[in-house]
Amino acid sequence: MDAAIRTTALAKVYRTGFWMRQVRGLVSLDLDVRPGEIYGFIGPNGAGKTTTIKILMGLHRATAGEAWILGQPHTNPDVRRRVGFLPERPYFYVHLTARELLHFYGQLFEIPLSVRRERVGSLLERVDLAHVADVPLGKYSKGMLQRVGLCQALLHEPDLVVLDEPMSGLDPLGRAMVRDLILEEREKGRTVFFSSHVLHDVESICDRVAILVHGELRGVGTMDELVGDRVRHVECTFEAPDGTRQQARHAPEDVDEALAKAVGAGARILEVRRVRESLERILIDEMEASR
Repeated sequence: MDAAIRTTALAKVYRTGFWMRQVRGLVSLDLDVRPGEIYGFIGPNGAGKTTTIKILMGLHRATAGEAWILGQPHTNPDVRRRVGFLPERPYFYVHLTARELLHFYGQLFEIPLSVRRERVGSLLERVDLAHVADVPLGKYSKGMLQRVGLCQALLHEPDLVVLDEPMSGLDPLGRAMVRDLILEEREKGRTVFFSSHVLHDVESICDRVAILVHGELRGVGTMDELVGDRVRHVECTFEAPDGTRQQARHAPEDVDEALAKAVGAGARILEVRRVRESLERILIDEMEASR
């Protein structure tokens, strides 16, 4: 089966300033996003995440390398009809209502009116905007506009959904809603490729994650593959001789000694749990290593 997204040696060089100094945005990027997976794309500001997405969406030209979407060259207009895209900072005509905007996009995709009405209503209900569907977008908050953007990305039921910072501007309830939407898209057999700075959300829902630092791919894999045997600490729960519960954290190398002391003092061991490194710590380590 063709990859949902594939890039080989993708590179982007910008020229900036009076002397047109070269700045590397991407350095020989190889990606292979499998059909039906949720793929997280993370890195610090300026890492090249948005640059990559803009190249894939035809908004930027690569300096070198190649890219394919759903088995076709990424420049193929026909394949674009199978992609739903939410940019990092979506802009909509503020005099339109959410309902009018989505019908406008539905017409661009030549979705029949009856189908369009059903999908627009269903999506607005799903993102909790049905009660303001006929309010001009100029009165929406940033988080509400982000939800409208998600609706337009999903309106034509694409095979591939590309989201650039979809949690931006959302409160905790909004973030939970976006997480659920992404998981629902995977259940429907669709591929979701998204960048985010909210690493907890990436860690909790992604099948695989790619780490980008200074335009270079520094790691890719499942959380287990990225973490490996890296353990942050070990949590030990005891029952003291007087019946009270106690919990302590220890470095992995100190656990055996701590358990021996607890047992020697008459405590009963209830649980020993290894807490692995977070995605945030892994990213920070990669950033520090690249300095």
